[in-house]
Amino acid sequence: MTYLIGANSPATPAGQRFKDMMRAKGIMQIPGAHNGQAALQAKDRGFDALYLSGAAMTASMGLPDLGIITIDEVCFFIRQVVRASGLPVLVDGDTGYGETLNVMNMVRAFEDAGAAAVHIEDQVLPKKCGHLNDKKLVSPYEMAQKVAAAARARRDMVIIARTDAAGSEGLDGAVARARLYHEAGADAIFPEALISEDMFREFSRQLPDVPLLANMTEFGRSPYFTASQFEQMGYSMVIWPVSSLRAANKAQADLYDTLARNGSTEEMLPRMQTREELYKTLRYYDYETLDAGIVATVLPHVGQSDRSAA
Repeated sequence: MTYLIGANSPATPAGQRFKDMMRAKGIMQIPGAHNGQAALQAKDRGFDALYLSGAAMTASMGLPDLGIITIDEVCFFIRQVVRASGLPVLVDGDTGYGETLNVMNMVRAFEDAGAAAVHIEDQVLPKKCGHLNDKKLVSPYEMAQKVAAAARARRDMVIIARTDAAGSEGLDGAVARARLYHEAGADAIFPEALISEDMFREFSRQLPDVPLLANMTEFGRSPYFTASQFEQMGYSMVIWPVSSLRAANKAQADLYDTLARNGSTEEMLPRMQTREELYKTLRYYDYETLDAGIVATVLPHVGQSDRSAA
């Protein structure tokens, strides 16, 4: 069914739904969905929550992940993913877009757009991907102020504090920051760019009563682990932030290579989503049935005229 029918909208706020999943037994598996189509495809595969990555959003706009994207631009992505899927969405809030009042404004804007949860990080602007080198951090107390401001601004939204301190301050420094952020009001902690199983396990051991989020990004500093392995290490949530965009971009590059080489896309047809698959994913016919003035669609075939299709 479509989002146009109000009765289909969940009665429970998105933030509460996310919190209930986070606290439930088992690990939340949260794939990245960089647009509404990806959100629908993930939902159809049985996922119950989605992630909006700042890196994926900016890359889809043709920009690097350096804190360039604005709150209003992120809200555009939030609305389309939430509208398409109806699922609770965790959103990358970068550094909070400024200081205390800016962080509060971000939380209010994201929650009004439909976000269930947000994470903010303790880097200095211009920020960098968490798996890159030489990141600069704000003081622990400055970050704690941001976390407290975010917690004060939210209605139901889950606040997750990300720390990038492991690379520069070691595991003990990252744990100390995490404890401070949790005391300031963070519902969960996101330790970024841990580089070994031992680090993941030790971080969890030192914060036994705090929900933890693991980042399973590709081509980063962290080894590859499965969701069940993260669960065994003590983590409540795992994200695959940019996977959908990476796969889509690679497929697009292959398409353009083929078109430039052959002057035709026919060779790529087996790797394309068909019109029928697209319409099924979009719930196309559910939309049609809502308006009796729309003539029911018959899918076209090669060489078929409108007359024969009718």
